[in-house]
Amino acid sequence: MRLTAYVLVADPSFLAASLRAYYPHVDRIVLSYDRTSTSWTGTPLPVEECLALVKEVDVEGRCVHAPGDYVRLGDEPFDAETRQRQDALGLASQDADWVLQLDTDEVMLDPQAFLAALRRADAAGAGGLDYPSRWLYSRVAPGRYLEASSRLWRPRASYPGPLAVRAGTRLRHARQADVPLYRVDLGPWNTDPAHPHDATVHEVVDPGSAVLHFSWVRSPDVMRRKFGWSGHTEDYSRPVVYERWERRTRRPLAAVLGSPLRRTDWYRLVRVPEPPGGEP
Repeated sequence: MRLTAYVLVADPSFLAASLRAYYPHVDRIVLSYDRTSTSWTGTPLPVEECLALVKEVDVEGRCVHAPGDYVRLGDEPFDAETRQRQDALGLASQDADWVLQLDTDEVMLDPQAFLAALRRADAAGAGGLDYPSRWLYSRVAPGRYLEASSRLWRPRASYPGPLAVRAGTRLRHARQADVPLYRVDLGPWNTDPAHPHDATVHEVVDPGSAVLHFSWVRSPDVMRRKFGWSGHTEDYSRPVVYERWERRTRRPLAAVLGSPLRRTDWYRLVRVPEPPGGEP
């Protein structure tokens, strides 16, 4: 299979670790960013810092710059995101069979397991690979994290959209596409509460082979800025969201022990590998 990838260049926090995990396995990586270094919500983005990190990783010249004009403040942020992703996916689809679409805070723990699943998805005639992410809420100590879990602290998968799609795919919303999916999960039954319990699972991988999504693992200052540029800004900008994150980061055991009592927001404490180049 001919593999390429695209990334939306905006957040340096785990960018280098994310790229290094799959860099040897793709022919080309399209770097998509707004030429004015502005987010979909109109806030400034550290694009130059990101590009400097990419330059360090790109030792074989596989990265292709694709600046564009993606700020339309009258549009919904997710519409702008979908448009930017579609442009990047179109460029990455040239001379490719499959395109990886990982965000820059998503790090493959086991690229070989991911690629093996992708080959089986290709053989099955699927249009996309739904591969499980483990959603990390905050770092509470070096190598120790609050991770989204089931109510009783079992591993839980997250699916923001297929992490690989066939070249030429049309996206519907952000990374999501209306294509047949080959679904990999952390257990023989669906573990993602956002999907029906009887959702089809084609393959099971160990949590140690999932993708780590360092979604909210940031310093307080960076977290506040992330809430401003995210497509979820309307929800994240409520003060209670940040205050809850800060409180749970300071008191992780209370966050874990209180999980069975809450209707949502369940967490467990886990040790995971620290990606080189991530947030201190």
